[in-house]
Amino acid sequence: MEKYSQYRDRASGIAPFFPIPTQPSGLYLPFHVFLFLFRIPILLTVTLSYFIVLQWLPIGSLGKKASLWLILGTPGIWWIDLQIDGVKRGSLAKYHQTRLPQPGTIIASSLTSPIDALYLAAIFDPIFTASYPSTRLVHQISLFQALLRAFAEPQLEPPPNTNLCNLETLIRKHPHRAVVVFPECTTTNGRGILPFSPSILTSPPRTKIFPISLRYSPGDITSPVPGSYVTFLWNLLSKPTHCIRVRIAEVVYNNSQSAASAPRPNSPNGYNSNFLDTLQDDISSSSETLLGSEEGDGITPSERRVLDKVAEALARLGRVKRVGLGVKEKLDFVRAWRRQRRR
Repeated sequence: MEKYSQYRDRASGIAPFFPIPTQPSGLYLPFHVFLFLFRIPILLTVTLSYFIVLQWLPIGSLGKKASLWLILGTPGIWWIDLQIDGVKRGSLAKYHQTRLPQPGTIIASSLTSPIDALYLAAIFDPIFTASYPSTRLVHQISLFQALLRAFAEPQLEPPPNTNLCNLETLIRKHPHRAVVVFPECTTTNGRGILPFSPSILTSPPRTKIFPISLRYSPGDITSPVPGSYVTFLWNLLSKPTHCIRVRIAEVVYNNSQSAASAPRPNSPNGYNSNFLDTLQDDISSSSETLLGSEEGDGITPSERRVLDKVAEALARLGRVKRVGLGVKEKLDFVRAWRRQRRR
């Protein structure tokens, strides 16, 4: 992997784009082959039945969620390890309204696998969006599009003629649904948090933002390399069971708008006052390489603090670190990876 050393984060050495190797089957290979061959026709049947027929029928939210759980259950995704910041195990019912995403809230989720969107749809029935590093606007997408984006090429800019809007407009348009944002803009292997798109900054100041981290065990059902359909299906269907580790952080608010509109107090002239006035700006800008769009996008210090808070929450929940590699670096990695594979 020395040839890919430029795609490791310089500060931490983390490589967020490398596929996680699968443990050899060994003596269990015949059993794994049997599981794969037995499950794949079932998975294709239930998946196609949902996306072609069931999702268009008036079966209600409960019926759709049951269908999605059937899709999740086919490859053995039964064990969900859920923890919520500030809530003790067994006492979730007391805090259900305040600690879990509700209609009219925003979910800022990690993005490592197509299972992310499937799980969020089965639990919260949200509106999905696609974010891009170059704009604060988002593109509303369907669940099926969200699944495909986990295998798609990363994009620095939205495709031409894409219908974009901000999060405030989307929440106003769908007041009875939560809205999911994937601020990293592309998939990783789950070992680092990429720089964020500024799309979260268009959320209303009083709208709750829930950072949610999704991690998997075994970890090889992630899809950091585009087009890895066969590898993903083999890793997903050949194992007896999988576990999803779900962590939900405390609510974050986008208070950057009120902070930006607040007048700055006048400061007296002098070396000491000027130095102290600029010290906080220097501290805020120290995370500039970890947050914001690829071209800076004029993010203010107060906006950067909001992005910082969400990114730090995702990193803490996933027990990983934030990295300075973004969508542009992943595009370069994918090109280098494919060139090496062709040799």
